[in-house]
Amino acid sequence: MQLSSRQSLFCSSLAFLRSRLKAGSLLTAPVLFSSVSRLVSSFVWETFEQAFYLLQRTVFCRARRPVRILLGEAELCYTRSMSLHGQFYIDGKWTDAEGAKTLEVIDPASESAVAEISLGSHADVDKAVSAAKRAFKDFSVTTKDERIALLERIIGCCESRQEELAQLVSKEMGALIGFSRAEQVPSGLGHFRQTLETLKAYDFEEDHGPTRWSREPIGVCAMITPWNWPLNQIAAKVAPALAAGCTMVLKPSEIAPLDALVVAEILHEAGVPAGVFNLVNGTGPDVGEYMAGHPGVDMVSFTGSTRAGILVAKAAAGTIKRVTQELGGKSPNILLDDADMETAVSGGVLGCFGNSGQSCDAPSRMFVPAPRYEEAVEIAKNAAAGVSNRQPFDDNAKDEDIGPVVSQIQYDKIQRLLEKGVSEGARVVVGGPGRAEGFDKGYFVRPTVFADVNNEMTIAREEIFGPALSMIPYKDEDEAVALANDTPYGLAGYVSSGNIERARRVAARIRAGNIYINGASSDGSAPFGGYKQSGNGREFGTLGLEEYLEVKAIAGHQA
Repeated sequence: MQLSSRQSLFCSSLAFLRSRLKAGSLLTAPVLFSSVSRLVSSFVWETFEQAFYLLQRTVFCRARRPVRILLGEAELCYTRSMSLHGQFYIDGKWTDAEGAKTLEVIDPASESAVAEISLGSHADVDKAVSAAKRAFKDFSVTTKDERIALLERIIGCCESRQEELAQLVSKEMGALIGFSRAEQVPSGLGHFRQTLETLKAYDFEEDHGPTRWSREPIGVCAMITPWNWPLNQIAAKVAPALAAGCTMVLKPSEIAPLDALVVAEILHEAGVPAGVFNLVNGTGPDVGEYMAGHPGVDMVSFTGSTRAGILVAKAAAGTIKRVTQELGGKSPNILLDDADMETAVSGGVLGCFGNSGQSCDAPSRMFVPAPRYEEAVEIAKNAAAGVSNRQPFDDNAKDEDIGPVVSQIQYDKIQRLLEKGVSEGARVVVGGPGRAEGFDKGYFVRPTVFADVNNEMTIAREEIFGPALSMIPYKDEDEAVALANDTPYGLAGYVSSGNIERARRVAARIRAGNIYINGASSDGSAPFGGYKQSGNGREFGTLGLEEYLEVKAIAGHQA
């Protein structure tokens, strides 16, 4: 077969790199950069991704030192986190997995593999928990000032790798690169910064009469994090655990695990002691549930679906450990009749569609006063029409545009629910079932607005976790509140009104952990968590820190 010049270039470059490895030569960054730059310089984006994936599988995974490649204006960053995808971070070093199971990480925009990770086993978890238990003895008695200094170093290391993290998040879970840079990565970094400020102001001991109340680290923490806001949720658990003096084992989502590998590198670089932080990749049934039930684990912090949360809670019950969970949501957005309808409806649409609808607190049910219902539907139609599906690295994407959803499983689930909405009689105002126009591959979902929805329809009951809004009319304030609370979930709620006192009154009646009035932004120092089947416990700020602490009362301390 006659090879093209590009194919010949690829093969010759690959052969050269393989020969250097075979000869036992130390691969330096300049050698790799020169060879790979020649290899990919004339390739289009998709061909580059395919070529890099082949190099990653055949060459970089055997390199004996970190590989960092920055290519042109795109600033593509690949570090050893890509070449160490087959290893776990345990006891301060990268170690090979005990088993042979692997899983490909799929780019949701192209449906092609961009990396491959090893899947952990019970033996890997046992090693990680043992390391964490050993490290707890010393780390639990570090001073507050020592942990403040550690968090400051971590923040500095994070700041230097923000672009790299943004690139990985967009590649592994499909967020638009602008969104990753503006929201995904800053949210994670923000938790480290907020935890630092919380720790500085926190008093671990206080006296009440003759008794001292002492707050101490709870112990070894198992952390299971999701794919939709990967860095946000890792930081929301790791930062307060470190601040408290705990040690930990992290299982990031196997769907979007690459950013977590960089987090491990950051913590290592910042000087987190060996065994304090450990990372094991794997599936929920094989690794997550085993971690939750492990007798060496003192606490489980889980973020994910309510279905998975039930399994985690059951697994943890046998060893009577603390379990905190942030689970699903079907958050109501009540627009009162005195609200600025243009602002409230448009903001509600964009809030629902943000991150491609993959946020547990998305305002996915919009309640509108019946006399203004059709007015609101028209506004929602116009707002949704301004949202386009874009490739994750499309430089022309607007702030309100969205990328693909994360996986084939999620895409199929969303399509089933959209079809269910149509079959149950909802009116499709914008979007609807089917792949977004202009895409022949990738998990691109049409931004969808449903009207004529009632609270008994499937699309009003189940969490769609995609860019789909249900608009529901109500006759008066009491009915709006009753409908808003008629859900097994209680993570968030939203209220819009021209009268702040009225908005506060309605907010107080919504059974949810977080309420946002008139488009207010989230507060990183405020507790975040849900009522009912949206979970238990709180993250962020002071209450988030205290989840990782036990309280000891020492009677007679002041005698």
